Amino acid sequence: MRTTGYVFHPEYLWHDTGTSAGLMPAHPTAGIQPAVHIENPEAKRRIHELIHASGLLGELVVIEPRRATVAELTRVHIDTYVQHIKTQSELRGGGGDAGDGFSPIGRGSYDIARLAAGGLIELVTAAAQDDITNGYALVRPPGHHATAAQGMGFCLFNSIAVAARHAQHLGLTRVAVVDWDAHHGNGTQAIFNDDPSVLTISLHQAGCFPPDSGWTHENGIGDGLGYALNVPLPPGSGHAAYLHAMHQVVLPALDRFAPDLILLANGFDAGVFDPLARQMLTAASFRDMTRLLVGAAERLCHGRLIAAHEGGYSPFYTPYCALAFLEELAGTTTHVTDPLAAVVAGYAAEPLTPQQEAVIEEAAQLLPRIQTTVAAS
Repeated sequence: MRTTGYVFHPEYLWHDTGTSAGLMPAHPTAGIQPAVHIENPEAKRRIHELIHASGLLGELVVIEPRRATVAELTRVHIDTYVQHIKTQSELRGGGGDAGDGFSPIGRGSYDIARLAAGGLIELVTAAAQDDITNGYALVRPPGHHATAAQGMGFCLFNSIAVAARHAQHLGLTRVAVVDWDAHHGNGTQAIFNDDPSVLTISLHQAGCFPPDSGWTHENGIGDGLGYALNVPLPPGSGHAAYLHAMHQVVLPALDRFAPDLILLANGFDAGVFDPLARQMLTAASFRDMTRLLVGAAERLCHGRLIAAHEGGYSPFYTPYCALAFLEELAGTTTHVTDPLAAVVAGYAAEPLTPQQEAVIEEAAQLLPRIQTTVAAS
């Protein structure tokens, strides 16, 4: 029987990104009017409320998060960067950003980001101890863009990377990270770029964020050569392209790698209504992709699939994508269906294009570099 863990905490909604005009910090004298930062609590709050209102929350194993320790954070981040986030978040009103000019550090954000990483740690621990089969951490701030020494793309600490190292500390030595956020999982790739014990696979919109990042030729370095896979899909890619990438790249790569644990950087910003990308996925797309990933986890690593919420900025559509994902993760359905399914039906029916197929085939050609070794799990 499949048991699904769930992590959420009100403090995740209290990470303060301040007043911005979407991405840009407010600057009235330069004509940048104060508004709401694009990475704000609304979509995440609505996801949690829909999970509760749908009745699904009662079928999940609710797991309380804890704050990651400095020792856990510095398995992937350098000491001075961790201290920078701490120092800036202690300033009245917070201070500056994580390093890229677009990722605000609010007052108290250090502890909230530790709570996000710690929530994922707790799910991994529960899976390692067989208390749950799989799980979803609805956390904030996101993490997959953060490198060892710098935050970016709204990310402070790389929770996925921290969780991967924690899993290895518990004896789950081979960890696969699948990232289907619309933006390249550059931070996770960079942290594990020379490490063959962590396979990173990123499906993302080509050239979106970070600029000039996530191309197929980025395939790992040194001992990690072959263990970073990127599928930079053209803008406008939808259901057919992503499902083809899952079948041609993601699933075969996981089969070759034989992980002890699969971590998912679970961004919903490839959704058709998202303001920060131009992809065309629907709630049904995320449901089908999740079904494939759950099947791989059950086949390869006793179902161990732990997801961390990353992007997803449409407050009115992201919750339905998240609910479809979580229903599939838990192996159940609720009375709530996608109210926009008829509106997006034409988008979902868009066929695979030659440009999309060519990128996926290019990535698939790299699969033989992954060593086929079945590890004890």
